[in-house]
Amino acid sequence: MIAQTTPTGEAIARAVRDGFEVGDIARCALLRRGFNHVYGLEFEDGRRLVARLSAHRPRGEPNVEYEAALLAHLKRAGVGVAASLPARDGSAALSMALPEGPRPLMLFEHLEGDPPADSLPDIEATGRCLAEMHDAAASYDGPPSRYRLELPFLLDNPVRLLHTAPTMDDALRADYAAAAQRLSERIAALPGLERVHCHGDCHGSNNFMTDGPGGRRIASFFDFDDAGPGFLAFELAVYLWAMHPRKPGKLLEGDELDRWRAYLKGYRSVRKLEDADFEAIALFVSVRQLWLFGEYAGRLDVWGTQSIPTAWLRKQVELLGAWLDLRTPAGPADGCRTMLA
Repeated sequence: MIAQTTPTGEAIARAVRDGFEVGDIARCALLRRGFNHVYGLEFEDGRRLVARLSAHRPRGEPNVEYEAALLAHLKRAGVGVAASLPARDGSAALSMALPEGPRPLMLFEHLEGDPPADSLPDIEATGRCLAEMHDAAASYDGPPSRYRLELPFLLDNPVRLLHTAPTMDDALRADYAAAAQRLSERIAALPGLERVHCHGDCHGSNNFMTDGPGGRRIASFFDFDDAGPGFLAFELAVYLWAMHPRKPGKLLEGDELDRWRAYLKGYRSVRKLEDADFEAIALFVSVRQLWLFGEYAGRLDVWGTQSIPTAWLRKQVELLGAWLDLRTPAGPADGCRTMLA
């Protein structure tokens, strides 16, 4: 059996040419291979598009109908997104036959701009535009999502998958189960957490920045593969998780703390963030970490067992133990609230 093939740019160009009304393709090249395969296409008339070949993931089938409809809704509302293009038959994706089985191929607009990097105005704009996206998505009434970014999906299933990894032992299984249980109990004790239509992977590298009217910085978002309705606290925690030090007891400080405060400031300039949601952000940093471990465990046939070696998994237990005691870092208007280990 085949775990996962990597089609050439030429093969993707042929599939796009046959399945979409796009015109003459001049070049197609693989941009990156991660959870999915992403390709850049250039056309004879100078246009550029992006193709994404969905991979088999432990969660199940790709969420293409919801993703395409949500993107169309957001674009109509004026939110900066890389919307998808329908296939010739009007479907959200075409099915590409491969040795491991059919995989959906979607086509997206190409976004201009640069990553926000460490620019505080760009990071503030990222938070502001994410909040505008959440407001616009509140009126979405299209196809339902296959997945909800709630604890069964974000925590329970990933830990179950992690337990099946051959690099786990009984002691590690007990440690990870205890961490997941503690997280579940802590989150359950925070009633009324807000739900939104989440991007799901807004870690600062899935948006590009451009100048809007008057030079105001605008964030436009792409890669909605992990989108779905779910916890606002998880959505905001993804950015904090991406920058937080991976050393037990190490706090967010310096430039990283400034970036987090700029992100919060931008978000709060558009939407109110309730105390319970703010408090829950730190808890969802650990949830995000465990979700990622589950993704790795579910793709060992592709990435190999050395992606989660036993010694590394043991070190992560110590990190998670410290992270379970974190508090969400304070924004400029939050007084003395800090992140504690």
